[in-house]
Amino acid sequence: MLFHSSLRKELSRSFGATLVVLVTVVTTMTLIRTLGQASRGNFNPSDVTLVMGYTVLAYMPTLLTMSLFIAIIATLSRMYRESEMVIWFCSGKGLSTLLSPLMRFSWPVFALVAALALLVLPWSNQRIENLRDQYEQRGDLDRVEPGQFQESGNGNRVFFVEKTTEGQVTGSNVFIASTERGKETVTSARSGRIELLPQGPFLMLSNGQRLESTVGAQNLKVSDFELYGAKISSNVTGYDAITAVDTLTTLELLEKLTPLHLGELSWRLGLMLAAINLVIIGVAISSVNPRANKSANVVLALFTFVVYFNLLKLGQSWIAAGLLSFTSYLLLLHGGVFVMATLWLAKGHNNWHWKNLLPRRPTSTEVAR
Repeated sequence: MLFHSSLRKELSRSFGATLVVLVTVVTTMTLIRTLGQASRGNFNPSDVTLVMGYTVLAYMPTLLTMSLFIAIIATLSRMYRESEMVIWFCSGKGLSTLLSPLMRFSWPVFALVAALALLVLPWSNQRIENLRDQYEQRGDLDRVEPGQFQESGNGNRVFFVEKTTEGQVTGSNVFIASTERGKETVTSARSGRIELLPQGPFLMLSNGQRLESTVGAQNLKVSDFELYGAKISSNVTGYDAITAVDTLTTLELLEKLTPLHLGELSWRLGLMLAAINLVIIGVAISSVNPRANKSANVVLALFTFVVYFNLLKLGQSWIAAGLLSFTSYLLLLHGGVFVMATLWLAKGHNNWHWKNLLPRRPTSTEVAR
């Protein structure tokens, strides 16, 4: 029909514009947060663009769902305000008949959200974790940043170099504090250089002082030196990474149905079910009075979206903690939202009003008869 095609064209324009705005906002926020994490040493500064891209990709299921929801609200609200819906209703069509063209428009979005939630989301999270782990496992030589205190990969040593030459081979005003084998040592030197010996890389310090004490004891040993060698690690060994549950593939989650895995699975499935329910809510909530406040339904729609997705995250934590079963959560949240949205839509379709449920008093004409 002509009405259906015009509705889908307007939805396409509104959906595309909303998605571009949301992606731009999220990209900007992600860039700021990623730069802060890189400055704290969580990521390699050269990987900021990659981390930002993977993070935005992980947000795409939520952004697509929100864009679709806002597009439906904006399009139908405009049609109500400009009395286009009156023509639709006068042709013998009800509010629920809008679901057919909306679902035909939305099903590619549903399929894309499902693919992103089940396949791309764990992959992007895995890539972010790999970049973080690779940067955490870098050796002491790679951690040297002039003018900053740095911690070694095993956490037993803190070192500081005021400035270095090109290539970080030599440096001046070197400071090293370490705790090894029950002893605490503080070593400072005017200069230092890196030498590759048969035993491995060594930091050769010149003209410095070394303070050594035993943990829990009162003794202190002070020694001056002209040349002192300290072995440094070129890489971190024995690193045992803990696999995050959000990096596991959907098949891995299904192979071992622990509460933690079921919680993550509920989040991924919830992204798909929420997209379907929000289309029904969008049709029901978009009905507005042209003389009423134009932003009232938009505020209500945003509040509904925020509450719904907060319940998704809350349900994930409840399932992971064993407070709620996976099936009960899906039935209570998504099933309950579906029933309430359907009743809300039926109310608008049939023009139900709470006054109609009350017993009607007979008029004076009916009493006279």
